[in-house]
Amino acid sequence: MESYYLDWANLLLRWVHVITAIAWIGASFYFVMLDNSLEKPQDPESLDKGVGGEQWAVHGGGFYNMQKYALAPKRLPDHLHWSYWESYSTWLTGFALFTMSYLWNASTYLIDKSKMDWQPGAAIGVALAFFVVFWMVYDGICQIFGRRKNGDTIVGVLIALFIVFATWLACQWFAGRAAFLLVGAMMATTMSGNVFFWIIPGQRKNVQALREGRPVDPVHGQRGKQRSVHNTYFTLPVLFAMLSNHYSFTYTHKYNWIVLLLIMLGGAAIRQFFVVRHRFKLGNAGNPLPYALIGIVVLGLTIVWMKPEPAAAPAAAAAAPAVAFKDVQKVLEQRCFMCHGEAVQMKNVRVDTPDQVAAHAQAIYQQVVVTKIMPMNNATGMTDEERALIGRWFQAGAKTN
Repeated sequence: MESYYLDWANLLLRWVHVITAIAWIGASFYFVMLDNSLEKPQDPESLDKGVGGEQWAVHGGGFYNMQKYALAPKRLPDHLHWSYWESYSTWLTGFALFTMSYLWNASTYLIDKSKMDWQPGAAIGVALAFFVVFWMVYDGICQIFGRRKNGDTIVGVLIALFIVFATWLACQWFAGRAAFLLVGAMMATTMSGNVFFWIIPGQRKNVQALREGRPVDPVHGQRGKQRSVHNTYFTLPVLFAMLSNHYSFTYTHKYNWIVLLLIMLGGAAIRQFFVVRHRFKLGNAGNPLPYALIGIVVLGLTIVWMKPEPAAAPAAAAAAPAVAFKDVQKVLEQRCFMCHGEAVQMKNVRVDTPDQVAAHAQAIYQQVVVTKIMPMNNATGMTDEERALIGRWFQAGAKTN
């Protein structure tokens, strides 16, 4: 029953997490598009009001006129819409999922003893430290170098180098699946940190100054804009890291940290294409197509580099000795009964009887031989020879008699 209720909690939390993430990312994408699509108003009334840029749009059967003031309207309205709960809700639900799936079951999902044989408490502490340390280093880089000459370039290079190091370290210390998610969660935490510590507080200070008739310190807007731009480029890499647990061929690769970095690089380049595209349409930037091509080439080369070795020739496979089911049973008993036997049935799957093995033969082959994601993090030490044995058994018809 515990597994049943945990599955429901996971489903509902994941549902809410996806909904809030769509709301947050959608709002972020929209405002980036809007900022890069603004044109100078043509009517004197808008210019007199201090409108610095506007966009006319048609949507849902109506016309919209979005206006951005160079500083602020002469009189602030009583009600202002603030975009922050989307960010906070996404982080809270995401952290709850991470806690439930990885921290609560650290021995199963977080730890790969072939990489680092540590106690669950230590692994949990280090995983949480990734969030805190990455934020502190990132924030320090922004504050120290952000306002210097060529500050944006310096900050971008230093953050990219730190992401490379953090990605490599996570993949050395944690199970591949957990490492990918940890890197994504680390960056997502920084995105929410930007909103919580800088973007919203800076906007509140500006609004308060305007309402009190005091001069507005432009540094708040500059910092908010800088952090918002960083969030934009983090988005696609974070989304891949969040989805990567469905694609074991990425995180089980020998050089999984390079795989993750290449895919994040391709995603950031493609995001740059969409950012620049809006300015290009107005004649304010060069053609963004090279960014998209760079992203596509990086992803294409990654696909080619990761391609698996050719399968054994049919003649060689046919020459292999037949596999008796009793030999398969011995492997399952030693490597799989712990989580899929009489006492425990993770995901409602058990493989301790011939009938159950026959019913799950396709899944066993897929999880054990093709993707190699089971046993989870190879906690029971299944060998390549044992996987090959199960593969030959399945290809010969998966007989259980």
